Amino acid sequence: MKRVALITCLLTLNIMITSCSTEAPETELILVENVASLEEIKSIEIEILELINAYRITKDLSVLLKNEQIRTQTAKHTNYMITNESASHDNFFIRKSYLITHASANKVSENVACGYSNAQSVFNAWLNSETHRLNIEGDYTHFNITAEQDNNDKWYFTNIFMNTNN
Repeated sequence: MKRVALITCLLTLNIMITSCSTEAPETELILVENVASLEEIKSIEIEILELINAYRITKDLSVLLKNEQIRTQTAKHTNYMITNESASHDNFFIRKSYLITHASANKVSENVACGYSNAQSVFNAWLNSETHRLNIEGDYTHFNITAEQDNNDKWYFTNIFMNTNN
């Protein structure tokens, strides 16, 4: 009887070990793929923010600081645009109200875009639009951006600016 119990325990342990060892590499591969994807997105976002600040410097304007509360709003809105398959300023007043309440913003503006394949092209498009250029040149202290791709690799961008000075 003890021998049967021992064999059962060993078989169960063997199955558990075998199962765990097969799943671990798959999990690691998934994590590596996700990290690579995040780095690509982060790279385009950083490049856009750097282009904006470099441009502001040429205009003798202050350099903008990144703000994570803005990031929560840009991420939500970018996902909304992907879901709706178009660039929009829908519900901007909600994002603005959130930043006024939670980040002490007194002025908020937003640039959005979709379909551009790299940081320079979306930045150039914003500069070539008076409204978007004025947001980039505006009296702001903070900004952030989210860039995401949909299932067809089309990029969507939300860039929000805010001023927290009184």
